[in-house]
Amino acid sequence: MQRMTRKIAIFAFNGDPMYFSHVMLNCLDMAARGHNVRLIIEGEATTQVKNLYQEESPFSNLYKKLKDAGLIDCVCQACSAKFGAQQSALDQGLRLCSEMSGHPSVARYLEAGYEVLIF
Repeated sequence: MQRMTRKIAIFAFNGDPMYFSHVMLNCLDMAARGHNVRLIIEGEATTQVKNLYQEESPFSNLYKKLKDAGLIDCVCQACSAKFGAQQSALDQGLRLCSEMSGHPSVARYLEAGYEVLIF
């Protein structure tokens, strides 16, 4: 029996490292199961872009796997600026999204056929 591939956009807002680690684990698990997964990093979660890029940070190895797999679709431009993570996102080559008053648009993903999960 062939598995159905789903398009899933995960919006992560919570900046707690333990919480964000579960977002990363779920993204990697869904991708490993063949789903088209896109992670959109919003709100206080943008701090993790900066924090987890540091090798000594807990979960940095998980972040590297996520990034290397190309699962991060974009980082919120407004929130990354507010939380001091924008330059780190740019240095890492991550795309900033701002089409909705400085933030990524959930509607854009829905219109593209993605199921949206918000963490």
